Amino acid sequence: MANWLQKQWLSLTGWHLLLIPVSWLFLCLITIRRLFYRLGWFKSFRLSVPVIVIGNINVGGTGKTPLVIWLVEQLQLVGFKPGVISRGYGAKAETPTPVSAHCDPLQVGDEPVLIARRSQCPVFIHANRVLAGEALLSAHPECDVIISDDGLQHYRLQRDIEIVVIDGVKGLGNNELLPAGPLREPASRLKRVNAIVVNGVLETPVNIINVPILNMQLVADTFYNLQEPSKISSAQAFANQQVLAIAGIGNPDRFFQQLTQMGIRFTSKAFPDHYVFNEADFNSTSTDVILMTEKDAVKCEAFAKPHFWALPVKAAIKNDLMTIILNKLRP
Repeated sequence: MANWLQKQWLSLTGWHLLLIPVSWLFLCLITIRRLFYRLGWFKSFRLSVPVIVIGNINVGGTGKTPLVIWLVEQLQLVGFKPGVISRGYGAKAETPTPVSAHCDPLQVGDEPVLIARRSQCPVFIHANRVLAGEALLSAHPECDVIISDDGLQHYRLQRDIEIVVIDGVKGLGNNELLPAGPLREPASRLKRVNAIVVNGVLETPVNIINVPILNMQLVADTFYNLQEPSKISSAQAFANQQVLAIAGIGNPDRFFQQLTQMGIRFTSKAFPDHYVFNEADFNSTSTDVILMTEKDAVKCEAFAKPHFWALPVKAAIKNDLMTIILNKLRP
């Protein structure tokens, strides 16, 4: 169902005429909500340190998590001590909760666990990002900047910098608001952000002036074994083997295309974003190798078999995004 909707949101057809009036109602609601925050009728809160929001205006994965990890690393290199807050998709925590590299992703969410592992910085989750940020700063007063993984529409939390990530292939879809299209806010919202980061090559231009549009590529070269993470492998090692590639991310085709570019021949199986994998999902598979994303791997480690491999990716940002950020943090 989710994949079907994603395809419908790429164009406009006859049945959209039934949904566009609902989108107008959605527009009224989000406009009123934002106005109430602007007027102070809905209260917002400022943390004691600068806040950088990495978000999007459309539904579905765009590549925010690799950018968050990249930004943490870049800030650490120039002397900052960042912390990360997140809602934690599917998390069961009712209070602000710290996330470590060894947390159960079913309890705190897959992306926060991945961020904690890769960034080695404090990570806290809660649906109320103000509470998450306050808890993080209370536990880690050394942190001098907070990065919010998603939360562009979480106006309760005041922010200093907004960065929007757009999937290059999907773009803004048909440019319609939910439910007729994929947008959580109108495309005009992009005029008020500090930077737009495009994951991959943007196939449909985004006509936004006076906002820097930067390019990001997700690069990878080696796989690691889920049972023995210290064991790595190149793509060439899987030649002449029967390979199954799985992905439960927002844009599984991007992962599959990446494997193809690495010269791997495989069959593929896509799952919904944030899919909760279990051992039964693999009981009927008969294959030499199973390849998956690092985000999916954190949910499969508990029942991993010797032929389970994951592909970690790193964000490579063209143009100088850090200059934009540092100019705001160090005016």
